Amino acid sequence: MGKRKALVYPQAEKKLKIVGEQIKLARLRRHLTELDVAERARIGRSSVIQIEKGAPSVSMGIYLAVLSVLGLQDDILLLARDDVMGRTFQDLELKTPRRGKKHETKPE
Repeated sequence: MGKRKALVYPQAEKKLKIVGEQIKLARLRRHLTELDVAERARIGRSSVIQIEKGAPSVSMGIYLAVLSVLGLQDDILLLARDDVMGRTFQDLELKTPRRGKKHETKPE
């Protein structure tokens, strides 16, 4: 059985490439080689190369290992932090409480 290929739409593919470029720039700013990052993350150099190309086949765990080596591990916490669309859906589902009918009191 072969490896499954991740289905990635063109817009998502572009974003992965941008993430890869940003990770590569972070590595270069720290004067680290691909091999340095690979050894510290305990992964293969080819995985670092794939990350920097924005390959969708690399697991999130490997991305996180590389981000940790670069001191950027907390950046992963920014994903979906400000979920505007999700909150909008949630707000649409909120029901406003309905008031009961006012009962008229009969004079005695």
